[in-house]
Amino acid sequence: MFFFLFKVSANGSELISLLLLIPSKMKIPSLLLRFPRCYFSRRTCLTSFHFTSRADFPCIESLTPVHPYRTKWICSSNSLRRELCQQAAPDQQIEGLSDKEQRLVDRLYSGLIQGHRACLAEAITLVESTQSRKKKIAQVLLQKVLSYHREQEKLNQGKPLAFRVGLSGPPGAGKSTFIECFGKMLTERKYKVSVLAVDPSSSTSGGSLLGDKTRMTELSRDMNAYIRPSPTRGTLGGVTRTTNEAILLCEGGGYDVVLVETVGVGQSEFAVADMVDMFILLLPPAGGDELQGIKRGIIEMADLVAINKADGDLIVPARRIQAEYVSAMKLLRKRSKVWRPKVMRISAKTGEGISDMWDKMTEFRDLMLTSGELIAKRRKQQKVWMWNLIQENMLEHFRSHLAVKDKIPLLEEKVLSGVLSPGLAADLLLKAFKDGL
Repeated sequence: MFFFLFKVSANGSELISLLLLIPSKMKIPSLLLRFPRCYFSRRTCLTSFHFTSRADFPCIESLTPVHPYRTKWICSSNSLRRELCQQAAPDQQIEGLSDKEQRLVDRLYSGLIQGHRACLAEAITLVESTQSRKKKIAQVLLQKVLSYHREQEKLNQGKPLAFRVGLSGPPGAGKSTFIECFGKMLTERKYKVSVLAVDPSSSTSGGSLLGDKTRMTELSRDMNAYIRPSPTRGTLGGVTRTTNEAILLCEGGGYDVVLVETVGVGQSEFAVADMVDMFILLLPPAGGDELQGIKRGIIEMADLVAINKADGDLIVPARRIQAEYVSAMKLLRKRSKVWRPKVMRISAKTGEGISDMWDKMTEFRDLMLTSGELIAKRRKQQKVWMWNLIQENMLEHFRSHLAVKDKIPLLEEKVLSGVLSPGLAADLLLKAFKDGL
């Protein structure tokens, strides 16, 4: 392979032409590195060669260490120039983002770690988006926040930066009222509190009321508190698809306590337990008999059971329910070597028992941290949540796959008319999906 090259003289006043015989197997990046001050003879534009390591250039041994450069060679009759611009380091390099998107990520990241609530709100909105491009930008932002999070934890001697608390219970148990009272107590003690309130989405219209913030009037005006209502969008378990990512963003924003309030749930909806350090179950005084506590599911996952509304005429029923749950908890298998779930009576209306409850929560955190169970729990939760997201994305991929996309409406119609059983229709779709891979 022949190449005419021009070389700039030492004084830069003239061009020296060269005729070179280049091995056909030599790559263009190797050619450019061999002749760093030469230009191609006709108008040629070679861009976006990313030089990242010596492995890309097996024929070159005597070069100085290769840095990640992007070289742009342009030659025309009017102008000869070579542009060489050093890229960011590999851990900072972001593939596929435009300059505008890169500026957005940088702005949100810098605002987030400086504690700007507007940037935190915008970042959570970006993470919650289902639009494919925004999801990609959100993952870039999350990766940067995760790196910052790891650095801060190292500075904190490996201890978690924030205390993650999940709050669940049946509708009407007083979760929002409790958070208002509990959050105000924490902010008065100079803690920064973040509340992620999850509202159910309508199965008919798809909308959500997102009205939990209206019940927390005092807390929502507190500058040391941040309240973010989010819709479930059909996600089961009382939380949203992106609650885990929102928790990470809140921790990056410098919040000490992150409270996750789920929708009003039943006995088997405890997905929030897989993303928090401590899972609290809030129950009303008239919560049924002792049998309700024996039922496996949400009671089994609770680290602390709080009987709310223990005031006025409900004090006696609250005491009875507390005694029944204490006896019921003795029948459950221990999940921790250092902590036995407690049952307490509180009143979010009067504030009675709220301070004692925080003392129990800090006791739990200290014991779990000392024993190493808290760190192990967080690591396990990340794996669980990864597989949850894989399951969800696989279903989306299955529905949109070309091999099954057109067959889904036809088979659905046959199932509705009774021609095919649901099991057989599912097997046919899965077979078509496998064959199309």
